[in-house]
Amino acid sequence: MSKIFVARLLGQDVFDPLGDRLGRLRDVVVVDRGHIDPPVASGIVVEVLGKKRVFVPMTRVTSLDSGQVITTGLINLRRFERRGLEMTVAGDLFDRRVVLQDGSGSAVLQDVGLTRQRNGDWAVSDLYVRRVGARRGAFGRSRGEHLLVGWEESRWAGQEEPQGAANFVAAHEDMKPADLADALHEMTEKRRVEVAAELHDERLADVLQELPDDDQVLILSNLNLDRAADVLEEMDPDDAADLLNELPDSQQELLLELMEPDDAEDVRRLMEYEENTAGAVMTPVPIIMSPEATVAEALANIRQHDISAALASLVIVARPPLETPTGRYLGVVHFQKLLRYPPPELLGNLLDKELEPVTDLTPLHTVTRELATYNLTSIPVINDAQRVVGAVTVDDVLDHLLPDDWRTMDPEQIRTHDESEPGTGIITQIPTSSP
Repeated sequence: MSKIFVARLLGQDVFDPLGDRLGRLRDVVVVDRGHIDPPVASGIVVEVLGKKRVFVPMTRVTSLDSGQVITTGLINLRRFERRGLEMTVAGDLFDRRVVLQDGSGSAVLQDVGLTRQRNGDWAVSDLYVRRVGARRGAFGRSRGEHLLVGWEESRWAGQEEPQGAANFVAAHEDMKPADLADALHEMTEKRRVEVAAELHDERLADVLQELPDDDQVLILSNLNLDRAADVLEEMDPDDAADLLNELPDSQQELLLELMEPDDAEDVRRLMEYEENTAGAVMTPVPIIMSPEATVAEALANIRQHDISAALASLVIVARPPLETPTGRYLGVVHFQKLLRYPPPELLGNLLDKELEPVTDLTPLHTVTRELATYNLTSIPVINDAQRVVGAVTVDDVLDHLLPDDWRTMDPEQIRTHDESEPGTGIITQIPTSSP
């Protein structure tokens, strides 16, 4: 009989019979058959183009090992959803507590072994666990020891007990915020809240910005008020403003009062603008410097780790004060131009005065055309007094041009939405560089 451990399958490429890659294996689905019979694998979860996760039944898997996974090539592209007694091994079982039948305590599940039966089914046969109980077993096994036990030698601590959220977070600490957001979105609401609570404030803020509105509200509403305010402070002000706008007015004001005054002021200003204007989507803290600043100082600002690539594409030059709203707007210096001049050169000598900023009341579609026309990734925003109040970046624009629920839509659905609503879809020319 063949045996394979699930952890060795995760991330493996999945191929059709001709050797063409279909996607990547992300999980194995098993069906719980109670305490009498071991769970049986019903299929695998494959991540295909567009990071969409689909279900492939085991009947269509012709080869399953740690080197490659081969299917019949027939895949239903409907997004995977758990049904009935189905559980995902990595998503639902890894890090779950199990009770050892020898009476020695409990352990944390770290891997699952599947063995192919005579009838062709892949059943759970072995559990690789780490002991967490304080007592010693009949053979002197100690706390923290790793064990390989048969399925019949243990039982789940409880169907209602979730996978350890802290261990899940630790195992995915290197995952990009957008990918972690995808993983959270696919969880149950209870599980999503538990995992989010384990993320530190800055990490949670990054992930929240990649989640659909409903998920953002769910997570923020389940944090205590002080921590919710701390997370909002870590978010980009425009994203924090969008999230607060989804909450009741009373809750908005309470959270704003708990935030640091400077952070709250930025968010309040954004919330005052009408939807689909430059002011409503702009970033209120771009790179702003005086004309007396040098190229060296500008490059040092751009190198800050929390400055996005889009904002780093240009430095806005204005008269003091340099916090928004600034003194009079003078012009911009593009990043590439900074690289062509010596460090002591003054920014005032390098100004691009031909780039017209947009006003905070400019309609979003006009801002989009300006970005596309001049191949910009960022454009300054001024008020009627010619003072800089922020900058609009390409990612700000794209997020508002896509459908509200684009994060949960398949690429084909987004394309169909674009074709069915002329004038509101995705811009056809995406700016990629600065002059």
